[in-house]
Amino acid sequence: MMNCVYVSDVGRVRSVNEDSTWVDRLESGYTLAIVADGMGGHQAGDIASRMTVETITGDLGGLPEGLSAEACGEQLKKAILHANESVYRKATEHAEYHSMGTTVVAGIFAGHDGVIAHIGDSRAYHFRNGQIIQLTDDHSLVNELLKNKQISAEEATMHPHRNVVTRALGTDERVEVDLNRVSMEPGDILLLCSDGLSNYVTPEQMALTLGNHDLGLNDRADRLLQLALNAGGDDNISVVLLEQHEDAVSGIKEWNS
Repeated sequence: MMNCVYVSDVGRVRSVNEDSTWVDRLESGYTLAIVADGMGGHQAGDIASRMTVETITGDLGGLPEGLSAEACGEQLKKAILHANESVYRKATEHAEYHSMGTTVVAGIFAGHDGVIAHIGDSRAYHFRNGQIIQLTDDHSLVNELLKNKQISAEEATMHPHRNVVTRALGTDERVEVDLNRVSMEPGDILLLCSDGLSNYVTPEQMALTLGNHDLGLNDRADRLLQLALNAGGDDNISVVLLEQHEDAVSGIKEWNS
């Protein structure tokens, strides 16, 4: 079983929270979590991210029981591609939504095993025994420069175009979804987040926070949010935490502001 919490905040600068966040246990027993970080003028990013979450949850709500994690991952990919079609169609049919889009990072779990799907620069991290590993590879301009050794890791954290994505959901008729398998052991934590967290909170800070067993899971999520706010909070911030337990009763808690 997994304990799940999420928190989403508009931040200190933005007037609208264009992130959409969702985590729950589906009727069929699978655990599903989503973070979508919208982009576009006239609050179109808010619409794109919300449409994405609604489409994915709607498509996966009727999954049959007993599927493997791999099969669940394929269904998650189909749902994300369906969301891409829906957002792209709305953007092309309504001038006020032209070029709107969203990132998405989502995880679906059948028991201990799961699949992470993502488009854009929202991220998934896996925390185990004090160590944190980034599972996703940003589809961003800065990451391309970093991989090509055109900038250093330190320069990447301060780059003026670090928010420019090279792949997004809804901006093009077709899009590629990256998939990663993950297996959770008791005590492991999966972190999904928008770049409002990852641009301001270091992996070391994340690991220290997630490893602080004096805090409940909800308090650890809130601590991560506060770290991002204290570092500037220039963007919307969304955090999902899923903690693997053997026999714990799954619960969902949220804080929105």
